[in-house]
Amino acid sequence: MESGDAPDALDRDALRARREAARARRRRARLRGLAVLGAALAVLVAAVVALAGAGGGGGTKPGSASPAALNGGTATSGSTSKKGTQGSPANLDALVAAGKPVYCGGGHQRLVALTFDDGPGPYTNFALDQLGRAQVRATWFLVGRNLQTFASLPPKEMARGELADHSWTHPPLTALAPDAATSEIQRTRDAVSAIAGRPIRMFRPPYGLRNASIDDTVRRLGMVNVIWNVDSLDSAGADKHRIAATVIANLRPGAIVLMHENRGQTIQALHKILPALSRKKLQAVPLSELLQRDPPSRAQLDRGPDGCPKQTGGGVSAGG
Repeated sequence: MESGDAPDALDRDALRARREAARARRRRARLRGLAVLGAALAVLVAAVVALAGAGGGGGTKPGSASPAALNGGTATSGSTSKKGTQGSPANLDALVAAGKPVYCGGGHQRLVALTFDDGPGPYTNFALDQLGRAQVRATWFLVGRNLQTFASLPPKEMARGELADHSWTHPPLTALAPDAATSEIQRTRDAVSAIAGRPIRMFRPPYGLRNASIDDTVRRLGMVNVIWNVDSLDSAGADKHRIAATVIANLRPGAIVLMHENRGQTIQALHKILPALSRKKLQAVPLSELLQRDPPSRAQLDRGPDGCPKQTGGGVSAGG
C-alpha cells in the first residue's frame, strides 16, 4: 500500500508548491503596485505644495499688519467681488495700528472716496437718489443724535456704501475732557455698528479737529481717523457751481472728498461731480475699500496733509 500511495503524495506536494509559488507572485505584484502608487502620491503632493507656494506665498495672515500699507504704498490683493478686488483687510488693520490720521489714499490706483458728513437728515434721500442713478458708492459719516429721528435712512445709506462714525453731538472734540471725547466717539460707533451689523472702521472728527489724545482713542476703538484732502467748501457756503468746480478740479487717484449730505447746494452739485468721475476714468469707492486697495504709505502718513496732492481752486474750510 505504501508504494501505491507515493504518486498521490508527490502530486499533493507538487500542487502545494505550485500554490505557494502563485501566492508569492501575487504578493510581489501587490508590493510593486503599492510602490508605484506611493511614488505617484509623492509626486502629486509635491506638485500641490509647489502650486500653493507660488500662488499664496505673498498673502498676509488675518490680523497682521501688511507692510504694503505703511512701507510700499501699494495694496495687497485680497478677496474679489463683482465690483473687483476689495483689497486686503490687513492694510486697514495696519492703518488702525499706526494711529495716525489719514488724509488720502496711496494714489496708485484710479480710486477716490466721496464722503458725506453730518447725516442722516432731510436731504439724505436726494443724495442717495443721485448716487444710485450713477451707481456710485460713498461713505456716510453719521452723527449719533440724528439716528433716531431719521431711523429709516442709515440702512439705505449702507446699501449705497458704508456707514461711519462722526461723534454723537458734533462737538469740537479737542475742547472736551478726554472721557467726554471718548464717550462721543464710542457711543456713536456702537450705535452705528448696531445698525450696520458689523464693526465700524472709519471715524472723522467734527471740523477735522484732532490731537494726539483723539488719535489714540480712535486707534483703541479699532478705527481709522480719516480727514480729507479735497474740501468741497459746501460748509463754507459755496454755491453749487463752486462746489462742483472745486471737487472736479481736485479729483485724482487717492482723493478723499469732503461733502455734507444736509446741504441742498451739495446735492445739486452732484449733477456735475458724478459724471466727471467717468470722464476722468475714476471709480468712487467707500473709504474702507480705498484704504484696503490703495493705502497711503508710511511716508504719506508721516507727512500728514502734505503727503497728499494740494487742493487747487479755492481755500479750505473748517468743514467736517
